[in-house]
Amino acid sequence: MPPKCADKPAILVLAPMPPAPVSAGNRRRLAATCEALTRGGFAIDLAYYAHEDQIYRRFGQHPPTDFSDMERRFRNVFLIEARTLIALKTRSNAFGIDEWCPDEVGDFVAWYCSVYPATGAVLVNYVFLSRALERVPPGVLKLIDTHDRFAGRQNQYRPFRAEPNFFYTDAAGEAAGLARADVVLAIQAAEAGAFAGLTDSRVLLLPPHFPAQKPFAVPERVARIGFLGHGNDPNLFSIGRFIRAWREGWTPDRPELVIAGEICRSLPSVEGPGVRLLGYLDRLEDFYAQADLVVAPMLMGSGLKMKVGEALSFGRPVIGTEIGLEGFEPVEPAHRCRDAEAAKEAVLAVARDAEALARLTQASETLFTRYAEVAQAAEAQLIGLLEAHERERTSRSPHMRGERDAQPDAPSVVGGGLVLTCETSARSLPAADPDLGVLVATERRPGHGIAAVYTPLRQRWFARAEATADRAAPDLGALDVALSPEWVRDRKLPSAARTALACAFARMQADWETQGRIVGCAGACIEIATLLPGVLVNGTHPAAVFLIVGEGASELRLERVTPLHRREIQAYADRTGRLPAPLPVSLSLRGQAPEGGGCLLFLTDDGIGRITLAEEARLS
Repeated sequence: MPPKCADKPAILVLAPMPPAPVSAGNRRRLAATCEALTRGGFAIDLAYYAHEDQIYRRFGQHPPTDFSDMERRFRNVFLIEARTLIALKTRSNAFGIDEWCPDEVGDFVAWYCSVYPATGAVLVNYVFLSRALERVPPGVLKLIDTHDRFAGRQNQYRPFRAEPNFFYTDAAGEAAGLARADVVLAIQAAEAGAFAGLTDSRVLLLPPHFPAQKPFAVPERVARIGFLGHGNDPNLFSIGRFIRAWREGWTPDRPELVIAGEICRSLPSVEGPGVRLLGYLDRLEDFYAQADLVVAPMLMGSGLKMKVGEALSFGRPVIGTEIGLEGFEPVEPAHRCRDAEAAKEAVLAVARDAEALARLTQASETLFTRYAEVAQAAEAQLIGLLEAHERERTSRSPHMRGERDAQPDAPSVVGGGLVLTCETSARSLPAADPDLGVLVATERRPGHGIAAVYTPLRQRWFARAEATADRAAPDLGALDVALSPEWVRDRKLPSAARTALACAFARMQADWETQGRIVGCAGACIEIATLLPGVLVNGTHPAAVFLIVGEGASELRLERVTPLHRREIQAYADRTGRLPAPLPVSLSLRGQAPEGGGCLLFLTDDGIGRITLAEEARLS
């Protein structure tokens, strides 16, 4: 089979989020930028640094990542494992510009550029990955798609009495990151101006292109207003304020507010009179078919609100705040509301006045037309720059694809009331399969610097319960895996199948190992003195704990983690080199105490610990 797009100049696009499924604004931006480059005649090699997958697992969710879809869209797709734990908070005034860009990202870029020397440009998404550009060889154009401005971003949270849980830095840090690029892409004009004041790099405006999906038409009436969004802080804070304002004085003759997208997971208790949750919808048109008018009552955030562009592309009139429509250069008062209450009043005004609704629809269409003209001109400018750079390249090496060999699926293994099936594929989105069962683990590929490590093909283990349990649970050996949080948290498998699964994975590579000593036992209550990584000592961290003795296992219920003042256990090993220092604790467990020896598998979201209970055990 000939290489895809072999005759086209190539661009490497590196991102900490996947472009599929397109379930959040940053993913929409990534997809739109890649589509613009494709329209310009370039072949895209996509490298996904699995930062978002790590974050989803840490919050106990199956990562919404679709490698199969990505492989259909791009010439080559690469996966960079997120082995370094990314800190979501810092005690400093701001994150250092490189704190979210571990060595493995730069190592991949250096490897890629050596294997694909004909690639003419490398584009990284977000300034916090700019360190990877230092590994790009001379002659290759370096670009940063900024998405947002991060200098001082934490200050937006103060009116909400909240702390940010995403990257922010200071002006010096942002300037240092931008300086690594030849070209800086800004998503809207105000940020382009701000970046131009920070860096000598060339700054280009590149608003995303939103193809028109439906023509504008004045709604017959406003029965439902809609909000579509991801569950990030700006969306949650903003729609939360709007919901409170919308409910005040609501009567059945007023429009109903319908909310869709992943944000619905974070709004479990808001449904009631005047407010309805639609959940996550696979198709955008299904949402816009239920919304006569779209609201963007944003009170914080930077960049450009992709939800506004999408709504306009579907021909829907929009009402929003100045922040909500920043980057669209609005002039209509209903597009520049000062806060959530003003947005509510603007909605009620057009809902009871047909002429006002017609004016808003016309103003929204004019806004979209003007924005589209700017976006098309900006895209043409970027493509022209890339084409000029490509023409100037004087030396071209033969394209090396680094083809990967597909691996056959491993047969199923049966034992202990469990059927385990290993599927080797890029199929990453499903958390379950109707035939294979629940996704329980995804194998990590060790090492770096070879094509086999970076392929999105992964061995994924699925499990389902079997009626009989006359055979011992299989031993899968010391695999390096990322466990699926749904299995750890949600207990979708029967108890017997869970213990068999623990036996099967008993030798898997642990992130941390230590020893434990039983210091109390009364009835079904067990107290064990041990060490835990500091991040697991405070707060709520859902865990599954299995006692492994010989070839058998039993599940214990973790009831409490109590910090201790004195450290009784000394042996501890951080196998990752990235975990916080261990702290002494007492684990309160409910279950059958071991008569002698054994070890505890301590499983948390995307984390594996092993606590050896035998007195004579030593760590290597």
